[in-house]
Order: sequence, then C-alpha cells, then structure tokens
Amino acid sequence: MSVCEITETRQYLTFKLGNEVFATDVAKVREVLDLTPITAIPRTPDFMAGVINLRGSVVPVVDFRLCFGMSKTENTRNTCIVVVEVVLENESIVIGALADSVEEVIDLEPEQIEPAPRIGAHIRTDFIRGMGKRDTQFIMILDIDRVFSAEELAAVRTQQSGNALLEAAA
Repeated sequence: MSVCEITETRQYLTFKLGNEVFATDVAKVREVLDLTPITAIPRTPDFMAGVINLRGSVVPVVDFRLCFGMSKTENTRNTCIVVVEVVLENESIVIGALADSVEEVIDLEPEQIEPAPRIGAHIRTDFIRGMGKRDTQFIMILDIDRVFSAEELAAVRTQQSGNALLEAAA
C-alpha cells in the first residue's frame, strides 16, 4: 500500500530505534512484550536474534536495528519485542522484532503523511510506506510486509519450520 492509498485516519504503533521514531499499522501488531530470554540459533543470519517461547509457540525474533544497518540492540529496561504478523507469498508469519522502546499508538490523518523519500536506485526504501509528520517530528511509517526481503523471510520461515520439527520430536 502506498501513501496515495491511505485515504482515512489510521492508527500506528510508534517505537524507537536509536533516536529515530518508526511506526507500523496497529492492524499488523499482535502484541508488545517485555524483553524475555531469547534463545540464539546457530548458523542464522546476523539480524536473527533467535527465538522465544510465546505461550507454547516458537516465534523467531529479529533485531530491527541490524535490519536497518544500525548497531545491535542493547538490552535496557525499555527494550521490548513487537510481535507482528507479516505476509509472504500469501502466508502469514509471526515474527518478534526487537525495539529500543515502544512509544504510543497514534492516529495519523492522510494529510500528515508524505511519500517516502527517493534516495537513489541502489538504496532500497520500498519498505517505507511514508513519512508521518507530527508537530516537528518525522515518523518513518513501515510497510511491515516489505521490511524483510523475500530471502530474509524465507530464512525466518525455515527457522520456524525447523523449530516446529524440533518441538514435534521432543
């Protein structure tokens, strides 16, 4: 969905990565968890922090900061896991994403959202739905279904499948 397709007020969950504020449509957010122990999985991509046990289900957790070329997330009392549902090839995948902190749920009107900046042909910005404006602050609105490349989501899906097999064998 592009900015031009946003024709009504929407609610967004805002969260911080470093000094930047990001947002995603609340319809994609399942829940926000306090930081819980994450089990690291060997031989996974750097952005994969590991997996958590979410009410008996194995949920892969990614480090959003690493996905966006930032330094690794430092665990603080505000660090949390935003559990989102993304769609890959018409299949829903539940993923936890580390965030430095969750701010709030906000309403943004269509006129408060500008198109994502065009930076160049070699820099991928298709995962930014738009730039929200709130007072003097910019909020990067993510298209959560496009944050991860197909290859990255395939790695997450493989991780989920492998963990399901481990659970079944136990």
